[in-house]
Amino acid sequence: MYLSTVSRPEVTEVLGRRKWRVSGNVVALGAVSLITDISSEMVTAVLPLYLVVGLSLSPLAYGAIDGLYTGATALLRLVGGYVADRTRRRKTVAGLGYGLAAIAKLGLIAAGNSAAAIGAAITADRAGKGLRTGPRDALITLSTPQDQLGRAFGVHRSMDAMGAFIGPLVAVGVLAWAGSQEFDAVFFVSFLIAAFGVVVLVLFVRDRREDVPPKAVNLRAAAGLLRHKGVGGLLLAASLLGLVVVGDGFVYLLLQKRGDLSMGWFPLLAVGTSLVYLLLATPLGVLADKIGRAKVMLGGYSALALVYLALVSTLEGLPLIILVLVLYGVFYAATDGVLMALAGRILPESLRATGMALVQTGQALAYLGSSVLFGLSWQLWGPNAACVAAAVAVVVAIVVTALIFARVNRSVQS
Repeated sequence: MYLSTVSRPEVTEVLGRRKWRVSGNVVALGAVSLITDISSEMVTAVLPLYLVVGLSLSPLAYGAIDGLYTGATALLRLVGGYVADRTRRRKTVAGLGYGLAAIAKLGLIAAGNSAAAIGAAITADRAGKGLRTGPRDALITLSTPQDQLGRAFGVHRSMDAMGAFIGPLVAVGVLAWAGSQEFDAVFFVSFLIAAFGVVVLVLFVRDRREDVPPKAVNLRAAAGLLRHKGVGGLLLAASLLGLVVVGDGFVYLLLQKRGDLSMGWFPLLAVGTSLVYLLLATPLGVLADKIGRAKVMLGGYSALALVYLALVSTLEGLPLIILVLVLYGVFYAATDGVLMALAGRILPESLRATGMALVQTGQALAYLGSSVLFGLSWQLWGPNAACVAAAVAVVVAIVVTALIFARVNRSVQS
């Protein structure tokens, strides 16, 4: 009755406005990620400086710890994803992950100057990230229509990037207030902010439970996930691409050296990357929905190849810093959320969190290998040769991944 009294242009306008929105649950999850990323990026911004300059670790040792930061707890992603799907309590599993990561910040304070203890605290922090990421991204997909996943992940990653933008600034402010070497102050403030993120999750995020009985999700179904159309190819492509990403710490250490930047400004390099990421994540997510998610993602990896080449170019100083940070921000904006949007189209709904955790595990394990290999290459042959080799590896990975995605697309459509 109501629709019959409304003209068609008005109905179209209302539907058009709805199409541009994302659900409140996505916004709430984005708020949690924003707060949590302020906390985590406070630590990430000072950690390379703390380990390489403060503790005098070698490039190889730093590469091992940096890889550990992302890759060593990768299997916990699978545990978190499977438990979330099995119990259908994705919010609870994600909350445990956020809580563990918050407590790990206190572990960094207790670790002191011990590299082993720092590694243990980092492992706990990444364990928290491993537990929460799959359930969180599954909640985003379950709160969003299929044709708007790129937009939803773009909005979420934009809010996440806002936190990454603010975090290093907070770290710089804390160090300016407490003293340039008072890293414990940064770690404690980081803990307080992370704990607030857990509170926001508990109060504002709603669980989404699809109409799938728990018994439909079991170890046999999870083990057979790779036989589902397109999943094996997606995992292979994601792992291959993860193998050519050397890590922010290496990029920023090289950029600080080539850009002749004082140590006090080092944490702000991450701010530049995050600003570009923040501005482009949503537009590139929308573009991915329109022209194809694989195209946008591979374009992002092309920007990564240019980052590695720029670091060995003749550019120096401010022009080099601006170029690298813009390209690095484009890389993250075009790949992070877009990959999960691509996975959301392929993975079965009943095993969405498990499948996303599987993809992220493949990337994390590959990243562990790439960080160690890059650190070893730097130590043996120097940073320039390591960067050139990384750029060549990215180009090869783009070509191979394009072929894999073409096959995955045919498989899903058949």
